[in-house]
Amino acid sequence: MIVVAGEALIDLVPQGTGALAALQPALGGGPYNTAVALGRLGSPAAFCSRVSSDAFGQALLDRLRETGVDVSAVQRGTEPTTLAVATVGADGSAAYSFYVDGTADRLFTAPAALPDGTRAISFGTCSLVLEPGASAYEELMRAAAARGVFTALDPNIRAGLIPDADAYRARFKSWLPAVTLLKLSEEDARWLGGTPQEWLAAGPAAVVVTRGGEGLTAFTADGGTYSVPGERVEVVDTIGAGDTVNAALLHGLGVRDALSGPALTALGPDGWSELLGFAARAAAVTCSRAGAEPPYAHELAG
Repeated sequence: MIVVAGEALIDLVPQGTGALAALQPALGGGPYNTAVALGRLGSPAAFCSRVSSDAFGQALLDRLRETGVDVSAVQRGTEPTTLAVATVGADGSAAYSFYVDGTADRLFTAPAALPDGTRAISFGTCSLVLEPGASAYEELMRAAAARGVFTALDPNIRAGLIPDADAYRARFKSWLPAVTLLKLSEEDARWLGGTPQEWLAAGPAAVVVTRGGEGLTAFTADGGTYSVPGERVEVVDTIGAGDTVNAALLHGLGVRDALSGPALTALGPDGWSELLGFAARAAAVTCSRAGAEPPYAHELAG
């Protein structure tokens, strides 16, 4: 079982062009997209979050269930669902503004236990920024790592939500001893500062950096560096692409029985090339269609 902990929200995505383009609600949130992608790829997955009891919250849970994701660890609240207004650039890249005051996911509390059979847990995005929930997710991360659970972190920086950049950067560094796999984009890396080598020295067994259409690079604690090119595709938008990479990496590691620090460094050139190539293909499918629509396993077969 791979558990994904973090927010579920509604993306309001523009349909059409112009300042008054209609906003279409879409189910989203980085951790939520990762959980859906894991389910579509065929990994046993569970979602750990706090979701509103409003109509949007019900739709979010319905999609998880339809995808085969376990929602028994989801807390419910009467507060509204978080909203994110997406702006899609000419190149398909997405930027977001958020409506988060008083929303349900901010009131997440750390559970006493993870679902039975948990092999890995993934964290990231808004849930590690917005208090008081951020401290609860941090508590869960440290507790899982202390029990030897494989922990993955995708910071997925949303700078507009971070009131004190330096404080967040310091907090990010404090998480690294509890992280097995760090995945982040080049843009995240520039914003955070530091290098993969510095982050590896703080704790993770591997760091994977996504480079948009140029591909992915993995750096491992034993000094290995492994890269694959991106898959060429006509980009509709990039919404959910990074989340798909995150899920594809976790799925691929699970299939290889490699959800541990030593197993990451033991993958070697062939293992990393296969894993990163799979993640690149999965992300390309997501980029080829509107919104966060990660691929199903059959779309990546062959």
